[in-house]
This record gives sequence, C-alpha cells and structure tokens, in this order.
Amino acid sequence: MKRDAIVEKVTVIDTAEGGRSVGKVDGLTLFIANAVPGDVVDVRIQRKKRKFYEGEAIKFHSTSPNRTSPVCKHFEFCGGCKWQHFNYEGQLIYKQQHVQEALSRIGGIPLPVLEPILGSEENYFYRNKLEFTFSSKRWLTKEEIATGDQFDGNALGFHVPRMFDKVIDIDECHLQGGLSNDIRNEVRRFSKENNLTHYDIRNHHGLFRNLIVRTTTTGELMVIVAFGESQPKNIELVMGFIKGRFPEISSLMYVVNEKKNDTLFDQDIKLYDGKDHIIERMEAPKEGFAPLDFKIGPKTFYQTNPKQAENLYKVAFDFADFKKTDVVYDLYTGAGTIACYVAPHVEKVVGVEYVESAVADARVNASMNKLENTYFEAGDMKDVFTDEFILKNGKPDVVITDPPRAGMHADVVETLMRLAAPKIVYISCNPSTQARDLEVLGRKYNVTRVRPVDMFPHTDHVENVVLLTLK
Repeated sequence: MKRDAIVEKVTVIDTAEGGRSVGKVDGLTLFIANAVPGDVVDVRIQRKKRKFYEGEAIKFHSTSPNRTSPVCKHFEFCGGCKWQHFNYEGQLIYKQQHVQEALSRIGGIPLPVLEPILGSEENYFYRNKLEFTFSSKRWLTKEEIATGDQFDGNALGFHVPRMFDKVIDIDECHLQGGLSNDIRNEVRRFSKENNLTHYDIRNHHGLFRNLIVRTTTTGELMVIVAFGESQPKNIELVMGFIKGRFPEISSLMYVVNEKKNDTLFDQDIKLYDGKDHIIERMEAPKEGFAPLDFKIGPKTFYQTNPKQAENLYKVAFDFADFKKTDVVYDLYTGAGTIACYVAPHVEKVVGVEYVESAVADARVNASMNKLENTYFEAGDMKDVFTDEFILKNGKPDVVITDPPRAGMHADVVETLMRLAAPKIVYISCNPSTQARDLEVLGRKYNVTRVRPVDMFPHTDHVENVVLLTLK
C-alpha cells in the first residue's frame, strides 16, 4: 500500500505511544492520528514501515462514545495535549490497561490485581512550569498558505511535533493557570512593537529565545527570559517592561544563552528582580505533621503537577507502611522532595542523586523543614550505590526508587538484588522500563501492590507505583 492511499472504515481498537490510536490493515498495525478507540474512520496512509503503517483519520463513519471536543484551538497542531479529543474517563481506562499490559508482557512476572488508577482532579491548568519558544519561523496553517499572503514570521509558543524549526504561535494555553497566558502574550506584543528579533534556530541568531514561567500553589511566580544574543540595552528594555507590567512576579530572571541548544543547566542565570527562588508547599502524609516547604530555583526539578504529586507520594507512602525505626534509601532523589516527605516518619533517609545542584537543593530543603535525619550524596547511581556505600549508611528497611524514563541502570538493579531490602517502592514514569527492571527483581521479590497515577491528563503518559516485598 502506497503513501496517500485511503483505507476505508477502519475500526480503532486501542491507543499507542505519542497520543496515537491503533487499527489493523493487511494484518499489520496501523497507527492513526486524530482518532480514539471506538471510532470507525477512513485513513490516509502517510508512511509504511516493514511491520506497521502510519496514517491520519480523514473521515468519520461513526464516533466513539469516548470522543469529545478539544477545548484548545491549537489542538490540531500543538503536541502538548494530544488526547484532548478523548474524554478523561476513557483516558484513565486505557492508561490503566497499558500499565497492566506492560508489566505482564515485558515483566513476565506474577502480578496482583492492579489497584484503580488515581486520576487528577485538575485536568486543565495543572502544570507549574511551561517553557515557550521564540522563533522567526512561525508555523503557517494550510489555510494561511493557500491565501498566498505574507504573514509575520515571528512566533512564541510550542514546537510543532517532528519539526524542530517550526513553532506554533500560542494565544491561549490550557496547561498553566495564573498569569502565564498574560505574560506570554504581553511579551510577544512588546517584542513586535519594539521590532525585537526572535531566534532563528537554523542560523542561530536573534534576541528572544525562550520564556519560562514557573508557578506554585502558594501563589508565587518565577519568570526566566532566555536571550540568544548579548544586547545589553535591549535586555534591560525587556526586563524593565516585564517588571513594570507584572509586579506580581516573585522572581524575575534572565540568561544569555549563545549555545546551539536550549539547555540552561550549564548557564549563568541572573536575578533581575525579586528573590532567586520561589516556595512550593506540600501537605504531610499524616495528620498532625507540619506541611513541607520546598525551595525552587531556576534549575530545580519539581513535579510539574504539584497537587497530583502529593497524591503520588501518598500512594508510595501507603505502600511502604513505614515504621519509626526504618532506615530508608531514596534513589534518584532529585531535590529531595520524597526524602523530606518521608523523613519525619522514619529513623533516617539517605538520598542519592546524579545532579550535584539537585543535591544542594535537597540539603537546603531538608534544612528549611528542620529535618536532621536526612543525608544526601551526589554521583552516578551505578557508581555511588555500592557495597561500600551500604556499609557506610546501613542496610535499608525500605528502598524508594524513582528513576528517569530510561529506568534503573543494570548495576543498580543488581546491587538492589544483593542488598535484599525487605521492601522496595518503585515509582516510574515509564511502565515499560519499569517492567524490564521488575523482570530481574522478580527473581528475589514478589510484586504485591500496583497502582497507576495519572500526572499528565490529555497525554498518553502515566506514572506507576509498585511495591516489591522480599520472597
């Protein structure tokens, strides 16, 4: 079957990675954009691989009861919320199903009945951080191109999926509340009125490069402007405008990034006005304990759905069933949020994290919350988490591990096997790599509890918490 061929009346049967749905044609899997399970659609083939096709739904013969109308006018082109056309109840069903399938198919170990997925109370405006991109190469719709008119090429918004140099100009985003939309739109207006250049990602020049907005549930607000060129007068012009226009900003910062990539971890971010951080607050897992405060700097990692992060940590806390005498290891501790969350309820928590600046944040967070039983060490997990480390810090009663999407390094898994802690609570943002690790751990551990947690509504991403107990 060739490109642009039309396949009629395909029944959509499942969802897949990247927000796509799944049908079958010629005995092969067909990945379909713009459809949800239960739709019956005609599909235009866009590409053929050896074992699957990719295409887009172009005609609907019948629609799924799970289909709904997207709330965002940018939905068709923006890659941020690919499931807005899929009602939230349906999303949760398929996320739970995918966790079950990943653990069963890849892990291949006995599983208990999965506990019901914990949905997010807030489906929109739930993110506490968004990064917008300035570009001199605005994405034009087919309708705009068809007019033959000349359009302003500048944009401030999100990258178009699979097109690194094209950016959708966003008027309203439903991911972040507060002043986020106003700040973005006002900065864009100011750049246009003052003829300030947007970044050309192919040729690497232009003043405006990125705009980062961070918020907290306590009402604090951090704004970071990344400039692509050092233009002191224009930078002062921009920062002075933002300060005057938005006095609500708690922390106003900027950086001149002249590298060819957008990462800021190796850049000197300068404070223009206000504090060099904002404060997030999280309720304690038990009544009678004080809430926890966390210092968030410009480079700090913090869960981007803060209210649901509380629920995620409560699930992990419930699974661990801590005792006051427990020694706990918190692997991939980041800024120490889980370590601090657990510390008031156990004897000691030992956190390990690769990023040194994150460990510095973790120590500050422990100090802010007057926790004297936390210890943090920086280094590559596979190098730090050794038998000598265990001898120094004591054998843990509970290990909490929350690795990145790639899962745990094989050496870390093997060390956990030798360590043989009575309980491991494994939090994962990728059930497939979690399942791979569970296959190895399953030689010594039973999986006794599993509960998915939805941190990112309207996307295909899902977190999963697993309790392993020593056989």
